[in-house]
Amino acid sequence: MNTAIQAALSHAVQSLQTQGILPADWHNNSVLTRTKDRSHGDFASNIAMVAAKVAGMKPRDLAEKILAALPNNSEISKVEIAGAGFINFFLNADQRFVVLDHIQNQKERYGQSQVNHEQKIQVEFVSANPTSSLHVGHGRGAAYGMTVANLLEATGATVDREYYVNDAGRQMDILATSTYLRYLELTGQTLVFPKNAYQGDYVKDIAQSIIDKDAHAHIHPVADMYKDVPEDVQYAAELDAEGNKVILSGDKEKHIDGLIANAQLLLGAGYRVFHQAALKAILDDIQDDLAEFGVTFDQWFSEASLTEKIAEALETLDQRGYLYEQDGNIWFKSTEFGDEKDRVVKRRNGQTTYFASDIAYHLDKLQRGYTHIVDIWGSDHHGYIARVKAAIDAMGYDSSKLTVLLVQFVSLWRGGEMVQMSSRSGQFVTLRELREEVGNDAARFYYVMRKSEQHIDFDLDLAVSQSKDNAVYYIQYAHARICRMLEKATEMGVQFDVTQARPHAVRLDLDAETEILAKLAAYPEIVLRAANAYEPHQIGNYLKELAALFHGWYNENKVLGDDATLTQARLLLSVNVRQVLNNGLTVLGVSSPEVM
Repeated sequence: MNTAIQAALSHAVQSLQTQGILPADWHNNSVLTRTKDRSHGDFASNIAMVAAKVAGMKPRDLAEKILAALPNNSEISKVEIAGAGFINFFLNADQRFVVLDHIQNQKERYGQSQVNHEQKIQVEFVSANPTSSLHVGHGRGAAYGMTVANLLEATGATVDREYYVNDAGRQMDILATSTYLRYLELTGQTLVFPKNAYQGDYVKDIAQSIIDKDAHAHIHPVADMYKDVPEDVQYAAELDAEGNKVILSGDKEKHIDGLIANAQLLLGAGYRVFHQAALKAILDDIQDDLAEFGVTFDQWFSEASLTEKIAEALETLDQRGYLYEQDGNIWFKSTEFGDEKDRVVKRRNGQTTYFASDIAYHLDKLQRGYTHIVDIWGSDHHGYIARVKAAIDAMGYDSSKLTVLLVQFVSLWRGGEMVQMSSRSGQFVTLRELREEVGNDAARFYYVMRKSEQHIDFDLDLAVSQSKDNAVYYIQYAHARICRMLEKATEMGVQFDVTQARPHAVRLDLDAETEILAKLAAYPEIVLRAANAYEPHQIGNYLKELAALFHGWYNENKVLGDDATLTQARLLLSVNVRQVLNNGLTVLGVSSPEVM
């Protein structure tokens, strides 16, 4: 934002407060924005509209007072009142070129600020159960979370990126038991694999790794595994009128739970071999997958480490009067904090619930001293927000420190048809497969090109096309085009130096050039706005607009021409466009190729 205008407005406010026109304690929360129509100036302020009520005046009358109180400033050429009371500021022509100095002085730091330097923020994202490889839905959370963290850091905040590893719950028990059943199969026994077990070939691979290490050391008769286990679900051969499976008999949940109990009983300490082998294999795969995707974490937090913290959290809630016993279960009074119903935190068998672990995890986060906590969850967790915030308030903390951002699902399309995904059946498109097909850049870019709460239809055909319709290609091509232009200038014997070219910037007098300069100057504002709103798509949209302006200008105007000073000026403009494109793509985790 233009500091000269801000300083002038601050001076005017202080003057009007001294005169008693504005209250002495009035805080200026007006907005200064760039105008879309250049005929309305460079910036517009709504200060008169915002302050009119406290001043007891019509906005336009107050705007007149503000104009009269503005100090002279050499950077501001003209100020006008528009409409009901907006104040439009026109900058001197030379001010259009100051952005070139800012970009060249700051290089890759251009767009960054220290606005949020006092903030210590934790961003927790992905946190997928380590029960299978990441699929394309997880990829969106990964790209979104990493970019939000990048944006917050770009505004000066200290950011910790964290992955919560669900390594202590029922899903891990299902995976461990699935692995053991595959182990029994691979060692020669015959069984009917449970419908609710993990079906993918990766489970066989984990089982084989245990055989390679321990041979037949863990074998027990299949009959013992299935002893007294409830019948698995049996479906009718045909679907019902709504396309759903018709259950004839059995219960898949009770069936798998019975198998888990028998596996734990039969294997004893050996059960941990299967549990840990499965956890390590899949967690290693997830870590490698994300690292290759440019997504890294400062901490991988284990749910299994929360045993003592769970006890502390429940004791705190109990001491504060928010727990009660009913039907043998321990309940949290979440309805007292706006939740739709109370929640069980400890079952009658003594086991704590997933929710109890989440309460403890957030207690641990709060105790680490973050000024703000950002959780990025799948949209199916919407109903979970109220109960987590309720627990935070009930423990005596401020739930406003927690922001929960929901990421909608992704539909993957190939050849005009939607690809189905299911992690339990093993028939799904992994993030790794997506990256191999379209590349990291396209995946990272298209994952964040909509608001997180909006559904994405990911078009694989578009993502790999080399056309103007493919936004990431169009932006990267602008960067590569400028690189090639500079190479060509060297081949033509043009000696270009940014410092020596700067005095020739006055030759940039076309409307298109003025528009590009204004767009370059807007970048820091976009970064700050995108960071504070957790909206990476604002950066993507900005880059598309900047690339479009550059391509349009380049196609209509000769950069390497016979006019030496004009060539220098246009090369200067081009290298600054390249720098800002690079900076924006870096925030998004997308590369800036020099050749395409």
